[in-house]
Amino acid sequence: MIEVKEQAGGNILDITVTGWLTKEDYEHFVPEVERIIREHRKARVLFEMHEFHGWTLSALWEDIKFDARHFGDIERLAFVGERKWEAGMASFCKPFTSASIRYFDRGQEDEARQWLRA
Repeated sequence: MIEVKEQAGGNILDITVTGWLTKEDYEHFVPEVERIIREHRKARVLFEMHEFHGWTLSALWEDIKFDARHFGDIERLAFVGERKWEAGMASFCKPFTSASIRYFDRGQEDEARQWLRA
């Protein structure tokens, strides 16, 4: 399951994922990210993971295609989730984006939003 919300007044998008990230989830949130990029030139993304299990194979392919198209379009990327994903998410994303990336533990959503707005 995925939920996408735009934060008021800017280029920040909240993406909340529960369970597995699927190809259908990409079909839902990619147009929103691309709209933010068209309107603001750069996007900032808060990616919240609740009971996150990872990507399906088809979703991983969608992620690689998205990252290739938008390497320089994401300005900041904040991950919020369980500690077990911290090292993996930062390492996985770094080669595919020029974004500044930070990881925040569950309960630090406010700090993540502050960092995205800075």
